[in-house]
Amino acid sequence: MILVALVLPLVIAAGIVLAGRFSDNLRESVTLVGACALAWVVWGLLPEIYAGQRPELSFGEILPGLSVAFRVEPLGMLFAALASGLWIINSVYSIGYMRGNKEKKQTRFYTCFALALAATIGVAFASNLFTLFLFYELLTLSTYPLVSHKGDEATVKSARVYLGILLCTSIGLFLPAIIWTYHVAGSLEFTPGGILEGKIGGADVGLLLALFVFGVGKAAVMPVHRWLPAAMVAPTPVSALLHAVAVVKAGVFTITKVIVYIFGVDFLFSTPSSTWLVYAACFTIIAASLVALRQQNLKRLLAYSTVAQLSYVVLAAAVLKPLAEIGAAIHMVAHAFGKITLFFAAGAIYTAAKKTELHQLRGIGRRMPWTMTAFTIGALSMIGVPPTAGFVSKWYILAGSFQAENLLAIFTIIASTVLNAAYFLPIIFMAWFEREPEGGKNHGEAPPLVVLAVVATALLTLGFFFFNGSVIELEKQLVQGMAQ
Repeated sequence: MILVALVLPLVIAAGIVLAGRFSDNLRESVTLVGACALAWVVWGLLPEIYAGQRPELSFGEILPGLSVAFRVEPLGMLFAALASGLWIINSVYSIGYMRGNKEKKQTRFYTCFALALAATIGVAFASNLFTLFLFYELLTLSTYPLVSHKGDEATVKSARVYLGILLCTSIGLFLPAIIWTYHVAGSLEFTPGGILEGKIGGADVGLLLALFVFGVGKAAVMPVHRWLPAAMVAPTPVSALLHAVAVVKAGVFTITKVIVYIFGVDFLFSTPSSTWLVYAACFTIIAASLVALRQQNLKRLLAYSTVAQLSYVVLAAAVLKPLAEIGAAIHMVAHAFGKITLFFAAGAIYTAAKKTELHQLRGIGRRMPWTMTAFTIGALSMIGVPPTAGFVSKWYILAGSFQAENLLAIFTIIASTVLNAAYFLPIIFMAWFEREPEGGKNHGEAPPLVVLAVVATALLTLGFFFFNGSVIELEKQLVQGMAQ
């Protein structure tokens, strides 16, 4: 099943290329059927994980202790299930968006999307740092054509910023961190309790942690965050992929796995040189929220909001308490549902009305009630208002912060919640309660497939507030593994 999950997206990519030579409908049918098939395979592994099993697949050692291998554990299972499930909805949305905007090179678009999902599954199921690094780089390379899709000079320039920052951080910092870990531990396996205790100490722990955190540029911890706003030149389905389904989640997922399975939570908690990570995460949350507050372009505002929201996961992992670690995993889900809804809504507005700036959204709720209702739900989730998914994850992160008696983390979560409200609530008020400027374009909702996808993710954002027990149960296994 692991092998099928890894290979299936590659088969889908090949099928998309072949189908694209015959008809658009056939190409998009292959995309949808393939996305559903991948979700069926990945979700089929869930019963084994709930039963405490850890399926493995290995292709043999390259060097002693260095192999290309895969193992499905709770955090990776959650990431893979999230990415494969949302690919179905993103595919539906992409069909409506790409057709509605008459985008060019659609076959290449859907092909690269499938390749990106193959890399994402590889990241999620990697059983060691070496395997994860290989698929992490493949994810960067497969998403570059998506970011540069429009092909004009400004877009290509921004895409090069995206590619340059992610490759430079991974090769210049992440790879040396992996080599250092292999040198001192003789292994790169993700192991409950970590592999570094007793093999490295003092200031070296903090330095190695810094190499990992800033080397994993996809987590967008400041100052290695500029790639994320630069990537906003991409079509909205790509932005949704970057911000909700794959790329940024690969970043915070990697940092969480490194903390839990490479360093070990207890080891980091007892090492003073690692405490800087809480400060870095708190700074990123507040600084990115303040920058978002100043934005007038909707997608750039959402991009900086993502930078801040990602560091909630980093902060939760860095608090080093069981409830916070569960909160880190849950926030991956809550942020995915809420942020993909917001980006879908932004794309729907662009498709129907060609509006991108905040001041253009006055009164748009009357013309696009379905889209703006979904946007409102997504925004409330980012703030953390019940009954939305964001409330659940923030509750666990705050509980873990109280458990650790970490006043800085508690203050940061409260302050950033206020800032989130400060930049989202005016948009909601403007859309629903202000008058539309005279002479505005006479438009309605975006194409039906676009609206369907927006409504679906909004319902997921609400539904997760009430039906989150299975995710919490799954990630409690992560905490039990920490205790072992």
